Amino acid sequence: MSMDEDARWLEWVTKQFESIAGEDKEIDIDEFKTALKVKESFFAERFFALFDSDGSSSISLDELLKALDLLIHGSETDKLKFLFQVYDVDGSGSIDPDELRTVLKSCLRESAISLPEEKLDDLTLALFESADKDNSGAITFEELKAELETFPEVMENLTISAANWLKPPEQEEKKHHAPRYLTRAYWHNNSRKLLFLCLYACLSLLLFISAMLQHRQGGLWYMVAKGCGQCLNFNCTFVMVLMLRRCFTWLRATWVVRVLPLDQNILLHQIVGYAILCYTLVHTTAHVINFVQLSESSGFSLWEYLLTTRPGIGWVKGTASVTGVLLQVFICLMVLCSSTFVRRSGHFEVFYWSHLSYVWVWSLLMVHCANFWKWFVVPGLVFLLEKIVGIAVSRMGGLYVVEVNLLPSKVTHLVIKRPQFFHFKPGDYVYINIPMIAKYEWHPFTISSAPEQSDSLWLHIRSMGQWTNRLYENFRQPENQTVSPKRLATSLRNRRQLMKAQEELFSSNCNGAVASNEDDAIELMMYRQSGSRSDEAQMSEGPTEPLPDELGPAERGEAPPLREVSAKFGENHRFCNIKCYVDGPYGTPTRQIFASEHAVLIGAGIGITPFASILQSIMERYRRRKQNCPNCNYSWCENIKDSDMKLRKVDFIWINRDQKSFEWFVSLLTKLEMDQADEEPEGRFLEMHMYMTSALSKNDMKAIGLQMALDLLAKKEKRDSITGLRTRTQPGRPEWGKVFQKVSEEKKGKVHVFYCGSPALAKVIKAQCEHFGFKFYKENF
Repeated sequence: MSMDEDARWLEWVTKQFESIAGEDKEIDIDEFKTALKVKESFFAERFFALFDSDGSSSISLDELLKALDLLIHGSETDKLKFLFQVYDVDGSGSIDPDELRTVLKSCLRESAISLPEEKLDDLTLALFESADKDNSGAITFEELKAELETFPEVMENLTISAANWLKPPEQEEKKHHAPRYLTRAYWHNNSRKLLFLCLYACLSLLLFISAMLQHRQGGLWYMVAKGCGQCLNFNCTFVMVLMLRRCFTWLRATWVVRVLPLDQNILLHQIVGYAILCYTLVHTTAHVINFVQLSESSGFSLWEYLLTTRPGIGWVKGTASVTGVLLQVFICLMVLCSSTFVRRSGHFEVFYWSHLSYVWVWSLLMVHCANFWKWFVVPGLVFLLEKIVGIAVSRMGGLYVVEVNLLPSKVTHLVIKRPQFFHFKPGDYVYINIPMIAKYEWHPFTISSAPEQSDSLWLHIRSMGQWTNRLYENFRQPENQTVSPKRLATSLRNRRQLMKAQEELFSSNCNGAVASNEDDAIELMMYRQSGSRSDEAQMSEGPTEPLPDELGPAERGEAPPLREVSAKFGENHRFCNIKCYVDGPYGTPTRQIFASEHAVLIGAGIGITPFASILQSIMERYRRRKQNCPNCNYSWCENIKDSDMKLRKVDFIWINRDQKSFEWFVSLLTKLEMDQADEEPEGRFLEMHMYMTSALSKNDMKAIGLQMALDLLAKKEKRDSITGLRTRTQPGRPEWGKVFQKVSEEKKGKVHVFYCGSPALAKVIKAQCEHFGFKFYKENF
């Protein structure tokens, strides 16, 4: 931090002290924790003991500022001594293994990392044995200093001021930069969207002015109402065009994708929706003012103009006013229920069912406006055709959920038997209806299996709303003990599959391991297709707009039994035979990934799901190119560009809040790492980068020992202690400037960044992409 930032931080500390200290102008340990917001009691107690120079069990402002000033302006040695004193709990002048273990255990708690006691012992011994150069059984200050010097990044962080050691609440820095919407990079990277919006605005203005001029004889407010009405004719039709998913999926495979912003159809749909609301409000207001003027010179009152058919306004028995009021109610309801806070707060069904009122809106518009049908007829026929095709596709093939895995963090992994005619691209999504969960509800989810996996479809669904919670709870509940008609046949099939898996595992000589129990065989069955099924990935609740017309494709109209599960394979894994309907697939921006040369895939939390399918497909194509030398068993991948895949490099970045979230996807990532066991001549084709935001960052003094221990143990065991992967999990959040700078320096070709996650982080990443000139794609989920 700069000197100005240090001064501001010391000023903040002084204010915190003065606001908490009593009349004696001193604070105790509890007040110290409150003042500096240090949560972990171990570090708070150690800091307090070191700051309390007179041993009075309280700290004065002078003592506090003197200690902090030494840390801010002191030398590297001063800071090292302070770090050593924190670790030297008993003040003996050396650090023994038990003291180091206590410190590391507190670091783990502070970072929300949970490791077995044996792993904590391994971490302690790895760091202690590396630092204890003379094998004396204790670490001296000189030995700690020598050990730290072997970690250049740690020594670099020690030069950072104490403001990074005892941090106040993060505050947004006020930077005086030009708005990014006015930057050259923004206009270059968003040229198609901006051009489209300009054309849309110009067309709306042209329609508004032309309608006003045609009705100029009716007065100002009448002209305004007619202008807005003409814009509503266009927008109420155009908002439907933007939801022609099958047409958009087909257009993504043509040259049109390079001209029109097809990947932003959801954003444009939302913009047009808000435009409809605005036009409706102005249109209604203008008519009300006009009716007020008419009521003064006619025999009808204002309420008769607004709520009755007596004045005879409208082309269908004077119903213009009544239908207008109903339209206003429906449109406001649809916009309100499609708000982000409704969709993202576990109330997707509210959004879904309220959006179905679009049928009433179009029907009322036909009655309300004499010319609306002219705008609606062609797009409406295409829309209807899409729905008919969707119903036909969803009812073909007799799809069944054949396997269910309940994963950590309430993620439900569905395995659906894939029909022969079902073809999709990596990253595509489908709408699924499971009558046993809800007869009339369709929900969108990204396909997490690769297209090359021909026999099944995978969906990973995280419990975030009413439907997804019902799905998870349905399989979490204990099995009913009632006898299924096909229970014995299914049981026999499962036993044969288990025996076959045991034979395969026994005959394999992978890592010298031999199957010794049923669990190993079950695990092999879950890996048989193209990777493990049981622990990976998570859901992305797909694009959030509903598929409203395809309701109720229940089997023969009969209510299914409450449970159709037929075989249980452990508490969280079972085989089943549950009827379902699938509509799709529908394309997403990630279809562009194979047209890029250097792809950067960024998933935040549940946003990882689209990349499960993509990574599997990429590695399948990578394996096809892999060559092996028959003499020395050396393997390499031919760097050939073709029409199928132009990729030369893939960087995969996964950001998670806590350790448990990595369990969803770690098995697949392990398999992908094994596929790249050999180094390539030009570096690895796929590089993984894991970040855990709850862990203390490397420039936090409390984390220095833990990060050193994790690094040492990872080098020794050749795998990360947090995830079990070879890739080391990085603490804190990515520094996007440094990440993209490294990507830029690799010069592997044109860089495309694909992101799926929270909108807030999307803005940060998009701004960095614009700075480096990278193409940015955001997956809607």
